[in-house]
Amino acid sequence: MATEVKVPTLGESVTEATIGEWLKQPGDPVKVDEPIASLETDKVAVEVPSPVAGVMGAQRGKVGDTVQVGTVIATIENGVAAGETTQVAPREAATAAAPAPAGGAQETEQAADIDRELDELPKAEPGDLAATLSPSVRRAVIEHGIDPTQVKGTGKDGRLTKEDVLAAAAAKKVSPAPSVSAPAPSPTQATAGERKTERVKMTRLRQTIARRLKGAQEEAALLTTFNDCDMSAVIEAREAYKDLFAKKHGIKLGFMSFFAKASCLALKDVPSINAQIEGDEIVYHDFVDISVAVSAPNGLVVPVVRDADKKSFAQIELDIADFGARAKEGTLTMDDMKGGTFTISNGGVFGSLMSTPIVNPPQAAVLGLHRIEDRPVARDGQVVIRPMMYVALTYDHRLIDGREAVTALKIIKEAIEDPMRMLIDL
Repeated sequence: MATEVKVPTLGESVTEATIGEWLKQPGDPVKVDEPIASLETDKVAVEVPSPVAGVMGAQRGKVGDTVQVGTVIATIENGVAAGETTQVAPREAATAAAPAPAGGAQETEQAADIDRELDELPKAEPGDLAATLSPSVRRAVIEHGIDPTQVKGTGKDGRLTKEDVLAAAAAKKVSPAPSVSAPAPSPTQATAGERKTERVKMTRLRQTIARRLKGAQEEAALLTTFNDCDMSAVIEAREAYKDLFAKKHGIKLGFMSFFAKASCLALKDVPSINAQIEGDEIVYHDFVDISVAVSAPNGLVVPVVRDADKKSFAQIELDIADFGARAKEGTLTMDDMKGGTFTISNGGVFGSLMSTPIVNPPQAAVLGLHRIEDRPVARDGQVVIRPMMYVALTYDHRLIDGREAVTALKIIKEAIEDPMRMLIDL
């Protein structure tokens, strides 16, 4: 009996997704709650778990297809209810792995021959190579005439997978056979027309990023104000307390927590920076939820550090580190992205000296951080070398006046240059 696998609920207002990757192929054994596919939504990648244990059946969609919530995208053969165990016989698994013959009597005969060979295989003793082969792999070995001892396994503990067998079969087909070779092309012929192009469909996440950022430029009246920060005090504080901080909290003391807390001071003093426009109304927030721009494999994502104004330096650093790790793994959820009243984007980690970040709608402002470099500056009538960072605040001029934007950025600068201000709320 086949169990249908449907597209799960993807989050508030999200009704469709794109099939990003099939994690299981027809014939592969599947455990309860084991991911069989990865779906790409507007914001995150979502794994689709199997509701039962059994063998992967038909895939009802290709990579790149758009699917709706509730749509059946696959079936699980020989499935059992969650929590129960299942015993899938090699013969049954092999049958499930093989697609139904569609090429007439000759293909039916070939399939029957393979089935007979599988039935006639001697039972493998523990320790034998055959004992480690799954039913789908055994079938592929026989079907393609591959010697499993000559193929290096890439599965767990070096086990052979179906993909290993198929790759070996493909290599076998393209291996050069003795034949009369054609005359080698001349150097001119070989290099002519070598300018290649490649077309790759944009992921749903990249499409959403493009649409939202272009919409921000078209709708908001964006303006950027700049300043620079002397990072000496923050660097000295980190050097003095980094070991104690890491020992107590299990996380490194970074720059982001300093800028997050400094931003909280500015947003409390200049409420419009922490507000947003909804229709013909301005919505002010008495809390600070900071969206932190994080680089993920498929693009930029902005998970939210909630109530940053109430959190300690350590908790902010832990939240940001967790977001960064889960962004790389592709395990961020829709809830991680929802909300946010202000954004901090750190282009300095990639070497940026200066930039004009774009506001993340419906927010009204974004703070851009950049790389730290030693520069000559005037202090008390003397030219000295200081570790300096340019900071940029891009804001929606429909809501925020220039005076407010400059004031907010000045508060951030002063808090970074004198971190004591963050402790005594100045």
